[in-house]
Amino acid sequence: MTALEALRVPAELSARVPAEQRGAGRDDVRLLVSRGQEVSHHAFRELPGQLRAGDVLVVNTSPTLPAAVNGRVGGARVVVHFSTRGEDGRWAVELRRPDGTGATVPRRGGPAGAVVRLPGGSQLVLEEPLSGAGPPAATVGARLWWARVPVEVPGLLRRYGRPIRYGYTERDQPLSAYQTVFAVDSPDGSGSAEMPSAARPFTTGLVAALVSRGVQFAPLTLHTGVASAETHEPPYPERFAVPLATAWLVNAARAGGGKVIAVGTTAVRALESSAGPDGVVRAAAGWTDLVVTPQRGVRAVDGLLTGLHEPEASHLLMLEAVAGRAALQCGYAEALRHRYLWHEFGDVHLLLPDPEHDTPNC
Repeated sequence: MTALEALRVPAELSARVPAEQRGAGRDDVRLLVSRGQEVSHHAFRELPGQLRAGDVLVVNTSPTLPAAVNGRVGGARVVVHFSTRGEDGRWAVELRRPDGTGATVPRRGGPAGAVVRLPGGSQLVLEEPLSGAGPPAATVGARLWWARVPVEVPGLLRRYGRPIRYGYTERDQPLSAYQTVFAVDSPDGSGSAEMPSAARPFTTGLVAALVSRGVQFAPLTLHTGVASAETHEPPYPERFAVPLATAWLVNAARAGGGKVIAVGTTAVRALESSAGPDGVVRAAAGWTDLVVTPQRGVRAVDGLLTGLHEPEASHLLMLEAVAGRAALQCGYAEALRHRYLWHEFGDVHLLLPDPEHDTPNC
């Protein structure tokens, strides 16, 4: 069996357009199910048959923002990706170069004091790298920088922004293509720079089918920042909130023998940030810098529904923490063998650890 790090995803397995433009609807994607090292193949619409009454799906309600805005630094065109609003009112931003196709490519960050002209006559000023470590000259290549923006950014994004798009997609899509059925507008205009994409295939009909089966939904919020599409670095601190009702639902499910299934890595990060060493989840809100690894493990999550990630992506450490390395290796080998589609418009992987099956069948 090929080692996970050695797996290579062919470019043609990148989902280039949303599922509804390839087939019958959002839920017209495939579902790879890993129960320990046992792997099976399904349509996503068959998800209710993979869960039981008493299970809980933990979903992220953060809406996706039109976080990409055109700008200029001197005479050069840039695209500003607005990532995260800080407590002091500054924004973490990433500057990228347009590549001529509507997508972008990386650009060296900084320098401090650089002025970016924005549409409508506004501007932002880069102040320091997000790490805040070292002199600006030493960190000029840092990807994310804190910037001072003298206008209301949510209003700027509503007027001039568009969803962040990477080069593996075919063309720009409307913001609606990046919203999940669980998205709830925030009163202050907060949201995610990039879609919590594991929940994208859910439809109202599928939610109703799950509820009728006795599966419950527990909402939380984690506003995702800009991902590193090229270097796969760990996530930066992000704002989250786990309400009391969700903590109660999760704890009740675990006490009653139900499984807690996180819909997306963002839901894992938020839920695990609110779980104590005893596995009990408590209402919590604030910023989380938690990175879930196999060494740290998971305390409140039993399974994970997620998209397919590049073999070198940092998210795979979280998946390994949930399901184990052997299960992950089997699942990804099967996904490649059966030509599943990757990225935010692609197919979905349900990881359910099953200690009763510890012999690989892949």
